[in-house]
Amino acid sequence: MKKMLSLTLGLSLASTAVFADNIKLTSLEWPPYSGASLENQGASVAVAKEALKAMGHSVTVEFFPWQRAVNMGLKNPAYEGYFPEYYADGLDCTFSEKMGDSPLGFAEQTSKPITWNSLEDLAAYSIGTVRGYVNTAAFDQKVAQGDLKVDPTSDDITNLRKIAAGRLALAVIDQNVLNYLLATDSSIAAQQDKISFNSNLLENKGLHICFKKDSKYVDDFNEGLQKIDVQAIMDAHM
Repeated sequence: MKKMLSLTLGLSLASTAVFADNIKLTSLEWPPYSGASLENQGASVAVAKEALKAMGHSVTVEFFPWQRAVNMGLKNPAYEGYFPEYYADGLDCTFSEKMGDSPLGFAEQTSKPITWNSLEDLAAYSIGTVRGYVNTAAFDQKVAQGDLKVDPTSDDITNLRKIAAGRLALAVIDQNVLNYLLATDSSIAAQQDKISFNSNLLENKGLHICFKKDSKYVDDFNEGLQKIDVQAIMDAHM
């Protein structure tokens, strides 16, 4: 009987050991990178899940408005962090290795394309931004110094409506996000021809998970990224 109990206990412990940790992260509705109703919850979420799965972990992602996603991801003990985030100095987290790329530039009025070579060339325009988003270090510095005028709003689609209506000349946006919204959002479907992506990129930004500084999963995630084909997963969800 003792041998049987010992064997049963041993099997139970072995079985328990193979169960993965479930890691909870926060994100936002930012298709095609992340979204509750997207296939695999979006390109970035698919990468996060596959990278951590390769290391024996499962992932649960919960979606909030951006500012709340950031606050919940870093301050709520239920979560290990938030994503997708651009790298920026001063954020209170540990950045993962790059988990994909984000071509960041401007939406503009198709009928009034803007030619620019430096940020100084944009000083005359009011530029749409999204509150709480990191843009580029140079752009955000120019805004902080008062050298660029911005018109912050709550989301990308609001900026695109302003572009279509001629109320904004430019709005900072990821090219893949723009393409997705133009193809799928009914509120601007009839005005797609009025909105284009400016030919000059601000920057091809890397995407990261912003882990809490005390998270024990950063190294696992980074190692998991090396075990998967990140670009193939991203391409499949664009």
